[in-house]
Amino acid sequence: MPAVDSQNPKTFSYPQSTVERAERSLICSPFNAALLVAMHHQSVSLNAIAQDSGIKHGYTKRSLSELACDNALDWLIEVGVLRREVDGQGITDGFRLTPLGQQLAEKYQSKNWRQPSWRDRVQNAMTRWLRLPF
Repeated sequence: MPAVDSQNPKTFSYPQSTVERAERSLICSPFNAALLVAMHHQSVSLNAIAQDSGIKHGYTKRSLSELACDNALDWLIEVGVLRREVDGQGITDGFRLTPLGQQLAEKYQSKNWRQPSWRDRVQNAMTRWLRLPF
């Protein structure tokens, strides 16, 4: 089996519409840029994001129930920003960044993202709630 050169990670090129949708989903989410920065370095568990611990770590804008947090994280998985962490036993409660998420984390590593406009919120809601189930 050939060796893999991990010193030169390939960067993926995404269509502009994909990047814009992912960025819009992030800014409309209940999360802060600190969550992406943390996920850039390590897996972050649901327990560290939900409830008051999310506020304490600077990951969320407000306290979220585990269900609301999981739903918001699932949406970010669907748009390609996050993935669930997997270990030898199967899927865990941790989340990591995808290559698209890593690109966005690098973009926002030293700053917060912009406030979503009314248009951003409507587009995100339409994309999220009116999408086809396949």
